[in-house]
Amino acid sequence: MVTLRQLRYFEAVARFNHFGRAADHCAVTQPALSMQIRELEREFGVALIERRHKAIQLTAKGREVAERARRILAEVRDLADFARQRAGPLTGPLHLGVIPTIAPYALPPLLPALRARHPELDLRIRESQTETLVTELLDGSLDLLFLALPIDHPEVETLALLEDRFLLAMGRERAVGKHVEASADMLEGDRLLLLEEGHCLRDQALAFCRLRQVDRIDTFGASSLSTIVQMVANGMGMTLLPEISIPVEVAGDAIKLMRFTPPEPKRTLGLAWRATSPRRDDFLAFGALIEETVPRPERAAVSPIRAQGE
Repeated sequence: MVTLRQLRYFEAVARFNHFGRAADHCAVTQPALSMQIRELEREFGVALIERRHKAIQLTAKGREVAERARRILAEVRDLADFARQRAGPLTGPLHLGVIPTIAPYALPPLLPALRARHPELDLRIRESQTETLVTELLDGSLDLLFLALPIDHPEVETLALLEDRFLLAMGRERAVGKHVEASADMLEGDRLLLLEEGHCLRDQALAFCRLRQVDRIDTFGASSLSTIVQMVANGMGMTLLPEISIPVEVAGDAIKLMRFTPPEPKRTLGLAWRATSPRRDDFLAFGALIEETVPRPERAAVSPIRAQGE
């Protein structure tokens, strides 16, 4: 008989494409995981994995079984969530995924409020890039995502919460007239510093700037806005900063900030969850608390003048 354990182990192998990493993820030994998968193959009577020297590959049947296993495991998770709903709102375990360009700025005010108002909530936080988080949401590893929208997937429901405008950040030595508004054209003669590939903020900045050539785009493997801000402060180029990050990333007069000409570039921050999840009321309550506790970008500590620090 096929067991949920076997499906969970096989789904992990399919996701990581590696027995060792799958075993670590499932907190079991690799031999134990391999044995369960062989039992699964015997039960189905087909090979699910093509084993090569130091490499594995799913068979055609294996890919189909992996996709069905993902849906089954997610539905089992939703069933358990449904049973827990009788315990009250925002109680029990909640696995939250957050992207790196939100987590350092939204979580500090949010977490104390959650702990004070919902002490029975067992919150587990996972910080990663959007693609990874959506995959883990769909396979049931995560319950809720806090990220930049939209997320276009038929199995995902979303809730928009905040509008987060972008500002142009440059070194203080750069001469800019007072009350001058920034525009995409200002980036043409300078180096644009962005996060490494995979970050949605990078893609949003490129889309706004309408850049096609990459010879003036530097990432240096930067995976945090803090690194980018330090590079800007030291005259290495310009960048676009989300307004929600300003109170944390911009202290004193290290860099100069400028608002863009209307319509200002911006991103929408919100929540995403599986459309089949029975915890929608929990997620709406979670969103209401975000709106109440997380400083809205328009209230961020940014000077109203067009060029800061003139």
